[in-house]
Amino acid sequence: MFDDHSFALCLTHDVDRITKSYQALYYGLTEPSLYHLVTAHPDVNPYWQFEQVMALEDRLGVRSAFYFLQEPRLTEKSPRHWLRPDRWLERLGRYELTDVRDPLETLDARGWEVGMHGSYDSFVDRERLRLEKEQLEAALGHEISGGRQHHLRLSVPESWRHHRAIGLDYDASLGSSTSYGFTNGYDVVRPFDDEFVVFPLTVMEVAVMGATDSLAAAWRECERLLYEARENEAVMTVLWHPRYFNEREFPGYRRLYRRLVERAQELNAWVGPPGECYDRFDLDDPSPGSRRVGASYSPAGGG
Repeated sequence: MFDDHSFALCLTHDVDRITKSYQALYYGLTEPSLYHLVTAHPDVNPYWQFEQVMALEDRLGVRSAFYFLQEPRLTEKSPRHWLRPDRWLERLGRYELTDVRDPLETLDARGWEVGMHGSYDSFVDRERLRLEKEQLEAALGHEISGGRQHHLRLSVPESWRHHRAIGLDYDASLGSSTSYGFTNGYDVVRPFDDEFVVFPLTVMEVAVMGATDSLAAAWRECERLLYEARENEAVMTVLWHPRYFNEREFPGYRRLYRRLVERAQELNAWVGPPGECYDRFDLDDPSPGSRRVGASYSPAGGG
């Protein structure tokens, strides 16, 4: 399958925030370090990691998907949201597409996938999703294929009906930020038995790092998942937020990502973004959960 590859590894990055805001003050007070206070300055931007991720993936010979968030301003929400501190925090890190125009254009021009990261409340708001999709497509100059909901928020199957209705090919929100593994199967999911598919999230960086006591232990879990993916001809999807590529603040996360990709390549995986993976599917078979990838496909099960 996948042109004689043994399994697929889909690489994704949710661009939740591009600058450090309240985190600089919080870490500066809880960890006695001048570094965190310095990073609050607008000219110091440790969360802007686009060039670093692209350089790493260039060296590895792979491409991935970047999902960009378009969180509404607080003034665009109803007054009941104004009194909720959690909503203030959501919007402290918000950015405009104009703020990321250069990386958007560079990523798109050089073969990375750009998709949407549906805003916090959009998972039950079709018109908000449509607006965010249209705005991102206007910035890119072409249509997008899919994306993921912010904080993995889903109403199943309502959210997927919205995604399909606005013209997305896939969603990658089905998963967890606290656990990892092939809980939702080894295959993509076809909730409506048509061409719309769901890429279950296999592992998020904070889930595996938070559940283990060392980088070595986290790596053993990632490698175990890769072997499980190979054994089951799986579609494995991983999420690494761009800010975690900053080794100063998140030591080990970038190295773990690099080892994950390198080991997948050694195990003969197809590696790339979900949109390109989707384009390789033959979805003519109407049977539920089916996925054929050219003549070389054999059923993997678990979908």
